Amino acid sequence: MVQEVIIELVKGIGRFFLHPAVYITLLFSVLIGYVRVKRERRQFRTRLLWGWTETKGFLLDGLVWALILSVISIAIGLVIPNTWLWIYSAWLIIFVLLFTYQFGSAVYAIALGATTVYVMYLYNWSFDAFSWTFSGQDILQAGIVPIAIIAGFLLIVEGVLIQKHGATQASPKLVTTARGMEAIVYHVKRLWLLPILLIAPGDVIPTYLPYWPQFSLGENAFSLILFPFVIGFQQKSRHSLPIHFFTGYGKMVWQLGIVITIIAAIGYFEPLVSAIALLVGVIARILITIIKYQQEKTGNYAVSPQSNGVMIAGVLSDSPAEKMGLLIGERIVKVNGQKVENEQELYEAVQINAAHCRLEVLDSNGELRLRQHILFRHDHYRLGLILVR
Repeated sequence: MVQEVIIELVKGIGRFFLHPAVYITLLFSVLIGYVRVKRERRQFRTRLLWGWTETKGFLLDGLVWALILSVISIAIGLVIPNTWLWIYSAWLIIFVLLFTYQFGSAVYAIALGATTVYVMYLYNWSFDAFSWTFSGQDILQAGIVPIAIIAGFLLIVEGVLIQKHGATQASPKLVTTARGMEAIVYHVKRLWLLPILLIAPGDVIPTYLPYWPQFSLGENAFSLILFPFVIGFQQKSRHSLPIHFFTGYGKMVWQLGIVITIIAAIGYFEPLVSAIALLVGVIARILITIIKYQQEKTGNYAVSPQSNGVMIAGVLSDSPAEKMGLLIGERIVKVNGQKVENEQELYEAVQINAAHCRLEVLDSNGELRLRQHILFRHDHYRLGLILVR
């Protein structure tokens, strides 16, 4: 019996790969990487990150969190309405196809899905698609609580992912300042896919897919669904260094997620509270985006040409610069004892003693530190630095 249940569960999980959102997000993750690499090669004659970085991370980055949320959702019995799942999927796919992810947070598609289902209920709308009949539902009475809790959980995961991967995967972009000088802004554009195991009510799915895993609790029947949730993120940092900007940004989002999850859970006693929590989550997430955008829109560029030293705009992976611990926003002021003020002077100074290249670097706090590494003579490009000229 246990073996049969496991087999059926594996079949149910396998049908996750039939959901179009899986392949659409995969395709657009590849496209994000392609566009990024093309721009980096055009502006810097090299790519900063591997071209498949976004594709590799779109599933792997959030896989552990997807497992954690799956266990939590089943353990606390989050029963998700079937109609909402498919309406949410439609909004999700629309957001992904737009290719602009400033509003790619899962909370937006979740809220739009809930609103659409409720409006369909109010006006008695329904439609048929793929042998299913979709009709509205009084989601304020049945479904809003688990939907709002899922939204809170996904905000927490979104914040953690931004905090962990935002700075490390920020791509430098060359811009021209109002004074006609070159400067750098850092751009992050990502899609993350989270396959989460959910409980769906009724026998609607097994009616059309007889091998879908199903179980009963009292007189009610339920099905297990491995469902794809997508988190999109897009933001630029200009006034702040990526390590500071995206770390703070992510922290604000996951803190919001904790608050929304707690408020949504109160909805078990009064469902309207969960609806309010979802609305607050949408408004607060929009405010975070706007506030952070306005903060970075004005002020000086954090990475721009300096009179004292050569500013580091990027560090290539597995390069001597990375092994020396050089960071974005630091200034190289001396190389092998020679003062340097531009890229040409830096590489000429490297040749003085490439075997034991010594760098004097000012960090973002203005503190001086020394770095040393062995280079092959005439191979100065092996430093692996992208510099502001």
